[in-house]
Amino acid sequence: MNTNTDRERGVLSPADRAYLLGEREMNHEQSKRNAEARIRRRIHAATLDFDLLLHTLPEKDRKQVFERTTTDEAFLDGLRAMLAFIYLGTVKYGVDFEAILEPAVRSSEEYLAATNREETVSVDVTFDVETTVESSLGDLTERLAAQEPVTPRELFSIVMQGDYDATRHDRITVVRTADGDGEPSLERLAAYLDGELRHVTDSRAVIDLEAVGDSADH
Repeated sequence: MNTNTDRERGVLSPADRAYLLGEREMNHEQSKRNAEARIRRRIHAATLDFDLLLHTLPEKDRKQVFERTTTDEAFLDGLRAMLAFIYLGTVKYGVDFEAILEPAVRSSEEYLAATNREETVSVDVTFDVETTVESSLGDLTERLAAQEPVTPRELFSIVMQGDYDATRHDRITVVRTADGDGEPSLERLAAYLDGELRHVTDSRAVIDLEAVGDSADH
């Protein structure tokens, strides 16, 4: 997660980012509600803007935006987070994600074929998700309490769930899985927890949180 609040304004202003990260205090409950409502409106307005961007932004500008994906890891993380935000918002609140993904991919492939190759194509889009339960959040928090290692994905699940304060521990040991593809960034997890990351081996790391716990006690 990108925790830099001083970036140029996008959907969120620097003040919005600071509020969401807990770095800006609101003295009144009404101020909190106003800030949250403003953020919701900006998300909605920005989403509507993508319809305009898709149909009117010149190709040269789109190229300059997306060329950075080969060199800017933070931008690539942002693209992943954008899709995750859409997926969670649609699946959790009653919209079929495939009903959004399928026509978007189909029309894009038809456009690419027509403009790049001067062809017409038929496009078959298949979207399939299979999940396997590996462990419950209760199991994971018990392992943390016992100072047993967790994977980056498991730690990410705990942090994102939000009810369990992982910073209560002096340190968290993290072990990467064999494939490691698509795992959450340990650097970003450590930064989010205000911890210090130490790489013990190629597959094992420790996030030191002792200073976080000390500051919380005072």
